[in-house]
Amino acid sequence: MSNYINYLNKNIQVARPLFGLPLDELAGVVKGLGQPGYRGGQLAEAIYRQRVTDLSEITTLSEGLREALAAEGYGVGLPEIVQAAVSVDGTERYLMRMADGETVETVWMPDGDGGERGDGSAAAEDEETEDALAARGDAEAALKYRRATICVSSQVGCAVNCQFCLTAKLGIRRNLTAGEIAGQVAAVLNRHKVELGSSRGNPTPARINLVFMGMGEPFLNYENFMAAVRLLVYMRIPEARMTVSTSGILPGILAFAKETSRPKLAVSLNAPNDAVREAIMPITRKWNIAALLEALGTIPLSRREWITFEYVMLGGINDSLADADELIALVRGIKCKINLIVWNAGPNMPYHEPPRDGVLAFQNRVIDAGIPAYIRRPRGRDIYAACGQLKRTVEDGLVAIGG
Repeated sequence: MSNYINYLNKNIQVARPLFGLPLDELAGVVKGLGQPGYRGGQLAEAIYRQRVTDLSEITTLSEGLREALAAEGYGVGLPEIVQAAVSVDGTERYLMRMADGETVETVWMPDGDGGERGDGSAAAEDEETEDALAARGDAEAALKYRRATICVSSQVGCAVNCQFCLTAKLGIRRNLTAGEIAGQVAAVLNRHKVELGSSRGNPTPARINLVFMGMGEPFLNYENFMAAVRLLVYMRIPEARMTVSTSGILPGILAFAKETSRPKLAVSLNAPNDAVREAIMPITRKWNIAALLEALGTIPLSRREWITFEYVMLGGINDSLADADELIALVRGIKCKINLIVWNAGPNMPYHEPPRDGVLAFQNRVIDAGIPAYIRRPRGRDIYAACGQLKRTVEDGLVAIGG
């Protein structure tokens, strides 16, 4: 590679990131530089499937075209992992820096957190198969079913203001672009050297699941979120391995219902009635539970598709058996499952965890009513990587990457 392109890569800030552009726009970029449109396909293959991080790595393009792209200010433009923390359970939490200096947090969970259990998806089948093999003591076979889940952010901060969530304390700064959302996944996959898709040298593709449950409310950044989903599908992660969580943004749910292909849906319910929910989730003042359930009813569920209701259990607030009975009455008749999430503590938060026996009693009450209920396994609590703990911090065990 010439000294000139080296100079460009080091001295021109990537003002025009290529990562995030759909395939037709990539074709338009190369056509604008006097190249045939098929070069756009080569560019897409390099940045989305090979996950290159620098123009110099795209050897399918001529040096002249790479120089022309760099001279126009184009670059790959992936988010950068600048800090990381590693939990005792293997979970990793990353501080991701965007081109403008804004940061979000992204989490890598080897073996997932059990959130997919019972939802009828391929991800759930993986977990159930691994559980069965482990129960038989077949560790070698279970190893073939190893998988990981990446928790992805959709906004810098969050505007929803759920009272039990540390991210809410940040407020909202801006939406992430489609490239910044999908780019978090690419950066984490590169860190772990994950290969996606079958090939002669890689006959068994990695089982990577995505949960859009990091910082932000995806349905308040709907267009960019769905554009990111399409990019991730091109990267060979199917929608069936993605779950998006919403606090109950009705316009987003109604738009989601019209998508011909989409991730699985999880709804942060967290209370059995409007009074409790409004106290911990102010968004309820705009869209109450009845309106939320009505909107969910517009989603045409496939045979293997379920709605997941997430229920963060707060000691003394929503964890009694009476609350369980009210929850049962609320969701009865809906094709759903309940994910119980024991509240993950944060500093200066006026809540506490419910006792373990109380959580089990709540779960059993729901199951006895014929509604699947699972306790989600907390991951990375010791490094503030668990549900509701992401707060875009440089503390809590994060260490610099690469100096």
